[in-house]
Amino acid sequence: MDEISISIEGACGIIRLTRPKAINALSAEMIAAVRYALDEWDENEAVRTVLIEGEGEKGLCAGGDVRRTREMAMAGETRAVFSFFADEYDMNGLIATYRKPIIAFQHGIVMGGGIGISSHARYRIATPTSRFAMPEGAIGFFCDVGVNAILYKTSEARALAFLLSGQTVGAADAIALGLADTVVPEDGLADLRGRVIEAAQAGDPDTAITALIQSESIDAGTADFCALSDSLAEIFAAPDAEKIVEGLLDWSEDGDPGAAALYASIARHCPTALVAIVMSHRQARHKRDVRAILEDDLALARYMSMRPDFAEGVRAVLVDKDKAPKWDPARLADVDIAALERVLGEAEAVG
Repeated sequence: MDEISISIEGACGIIRLTRPKAINALSAEMIAAVRYALDEWDENEAVRTVLIEGEGEKGLCAGGDVRRTREMAMAGETRAVFSFFADEYDMNGLIATYRKPIIAFQHGIVMGGGIGISSHARYRIATPTSRFAMPEGAIGFFCDVGVNAILYKTSEARALAFLLSGQTVGAADAIALGLADTVVPEDGLADLRGRVIEAAQAGDPDTAITALIQSESIDAGTADFCALSDSLAEIFAAPDAEKIVEGLLDWSEDGDPGAAALYASIARHCPTALVAIVMSHRQARHKRDVRAILEDDLALARYMSMRPDFAEGVRAVLVDKDKAPKWDPARLADVDIAALERVLGEAEAVG
């Protein structure tokens, strides 16, 4: 397959995303290949570790192939859309619970599904150029791929600021959010790759990999986005998305530049998506189990992907690129909260 390379080097299974022109956006075929490889290697005792990496200078992975998903949704291919999300989330769960060490190289752009395929790994290695984001609110969707199973471990203010704004953050903030573990120099990745593969043959690969990463790590710098989020914790403690946005607006009008910056990002996003993001994140903080959280994600994905806002959001951001989506509803006050509660409630009952 042109989009992905699956191989074994020594005792290390290698999953290499090879779709650099699309910044390795995940297709259904790529996801299927990852799931198959992980299942095979789980039973193959000769494979002792797994490395996930992406081809090209732009980054590991820009997310799932939402353009294709939009096309399927608009064509009424409901089963194919639902299958895509079910398979992707199953892959996320496999990575999160894998019994063998998985190492992910998070260079460049790591967004959406890129976070899903890497941040659930046991060892997450970023570089000074790494850029992380969950921009789903801008396309009428919600923050999925089990990211809430990671972010519930950080403060709610940091998590919600990151999820609602879709803002891109660097490696220091990614570490503070729990999406990455450490930073190594960009030009050291090739050498580190070889040494990670060698470490797979050690008596205790985990110990060898940990020591190796510690020896190569550099200072990540300051987590400015998280510091900003901490300063706005009072706002993000509000009971719902509408009150959070109102609080940011109030503070921005009072002259708070941080609140103004976040408000500018969040206010243009899909209202239904913002409500879904807050509700799903807060439910995840109670569940605190990756598989249960991914079940919620699947229920929400089935609902959100079939709404007109998803097709409209992807159109505005990725197809026509006019950055002028027309949301329905256009106001937070008009969002069908009961429908979202029903979707999440049904997922909880099934779980």
